[in-house]
Amino acid sequence: MPEANARFADHSLEEITLGRLLYYDPILSGSKTVSCASCHHPRFATGDGVSLGLGDGGLGLGPDRRIDPDNSPEQRIPRNAPALFNLGAEEFTRFFHDGRLEADPTRPSGLRTPLGADMERGFASALAAQAMFPVLSGDEMAGHYSENDVAQAVRQGVLTGEGGAWSILSARVEAIPQYRKQFDAVIGERSIAFADIANVIAAFIAFEWRADNSPFDAFLRDGTPLPAAAMRGMDLFYGAAGCSACHAGQFQTDHDFHAIAMPQIGPGKAARFERHNRDVGRMRVTGNAEDAYRFRTPTLRNVTRTAPYGHAGAFATLDAVVRHHLGPIASLRRYEASQMVLPTPAFDTDLAVLADFDEIARIAAANELPSQSMSDADIADLLAFLETLTDPQSLSGRLGVPETVPSGLTVD
Repeated sequence: MPEANARFADHSLEEITLGRLLYYDPILSGSKTVSCASCHHPRFATGDGVSLGLGDGGLGLGPDRRIDPDNSPEQRIPRNAPALFNLGAEEFTRFFHDGRLEADPTRPSGLRTPLGADMERGFASALAAQAMFPVLSGDEMAGHYSENDVAQAVRQGVLTGEGGAWSILSARVEAIPQYRKQFDAVIGERSIAFADIANVIAAFIAFEWRADNSPFDAFLRDGTPLPAAAMRGMDLFYGAAGCSACHAGQFQTDHDFHAIAMPQIGPGKAARFERHNRDVGRMRVTGNAEDAYRFRTPTLRNVTRTAPYGHAGAFATLDAVVRHHLGPIASLRRYEASQMVLPTPAFDTDLAVLADFDEIARIAAANELPSQSMSDADIADLLAFLETLTDPQSLSGRLGVPETVPSGLTVD
């Protein structure tokens, strides 16, 4: 069983409060309509409450988000929006469902990212760098084709350096007097670099959604007893059910990648020129066939609030995803689209893989999780234990949603 010994980075109040404003400010999206909070909102436990979200071209929040008829999205965001709890802990060094961004001290930037040698320096952590990659995604924050200067830079592949997408966004922030004044207190009077924006947003995320004061944490610290059902569930979790083989450590993740036959819905993770709807997970990063359909083990903190579940958000309930773990291949083959939570209208790609029997067979063949039997009572006990991982303060956040932001744009 884990010990309560995670380490979190310390940040100044100036960094945190500045990061809070930028996190909720649509100024960082190409068309100035999407903020970090559009897909990671405290109302939905730092996710968006849907299987696959709508970024640029969407209006509203969560399951109520809808298509802007004047700026329709090209597709849904290919993967589920993961929760942000405890990402400021030093144990978290790999990000995104496929781990395509991670700390790497052998590289000049200290990071291995999709930008390779073009990655800029100055990011204080992998979390900071991760927080700023969605602004380069047309589906998420950059925008479509050449509808704005950021989208145009992204389409041309000019991401970093002078005239790049990051530089354009930095100049926007620099031009707002209140942001310039607040950055003076953090970095001095030099020009604002994009890494500076990323660093303060990461500071806010680390502070706002630190989740280490749950009933389970109290049990670890001083033996405060858990309810009887939760104690039985904890014995199963760390014992016969084998959950802790992957969901290890204080935050119930081994930070590794596993193939467990998760159903895949939506457009898949592909470049614009590719004509498939597949998502091969970690293999897309490493190029190794053995990594096919492997995805990062999620942390389970506040897990009872972070539905839907899976890299594509295929399961709407925690009970359903727990039962999937008991027989992954059988669950994959009988998966029904009614378990999805998708904003309307439908896209042609929503069910593409579910109708591709060859792809379903490949996902099943990669599964590494053995089947096991478990009674309904045992599952109920497991769910009772998972409920004890809930930290109420982290769910609401410590500072909350600001009413206004310095750009004057609308706050979600």
